[in-house]
Amino acid sequence: MTPVKKILFISLLIFVTWKLTNGPGEVTLGPGVMAKDAPVQQNAVLSQKFQLDDYEITPTARFDIRAKVLGSKSYTFGREADVSPIDLTLGWGPMSDERILQTIQISQSNRFYRWRVKEFPIPRREIETNSANMHMIPANKTIAKKIKAARQGDIIKLSGHLVNVSAPDGWMWKSSLTRQDTGSGACELIWVEQFDVLTL
Repeated sequence: MTPVKKILFISLLIFVTWKLTNGPGEVTLGPGVMAKDAPVQQNAVLSQKFQLDDYEITPTARFDIRAKVLGSKSYTFGREADVSPIDLTLGWGPMSDERILQTIQISQSNRFYRWRVKEFPIPRREIETNSANMHMIPANKTIAKKIKAARQGDIIKLSGHLVNVSAPDGWMWKSSLTRQDTGSGACELIWVEQFDVLTL
């Protein structure tokens, strides 16, 4: 291998390593709280049930949020994926500050969001109550594309409804109605009517 080819090969390895480390299209905005307010939840204005393919959707609360995308995970298998093909882990308040986030390891799998720290940059309860894994149910194909295009680090704004989902055979999937819970059943299930990335 000639010296020029060696340099090109090493440069390619460095580039690939950088992409794998930083993720595709990851957004860095710098330090500071980027989404200061907690999600806004109100009693459901739209109380009428409606159908999504074979599933019945029951709105339970109006929901609006501006937050930082901490992670995105698509799903293709299971009944949950029929309804909600993608999860976004979102952070607000201190969990939208990259000075805090750089000390927290975040992962998603099996419709859950997990975090790990070596030392707590903020109290545990602040991490738990200022971030959540949220299951997205796009209201249409345009919304679905926007959600899928959201990158880790983006600031997004969405509006819709927290919902419960049921099937004729008795299968059910319920949304959390509080940001104070953790563990199984603590995720929000959102019928997304509006979705915008604010960091384009």
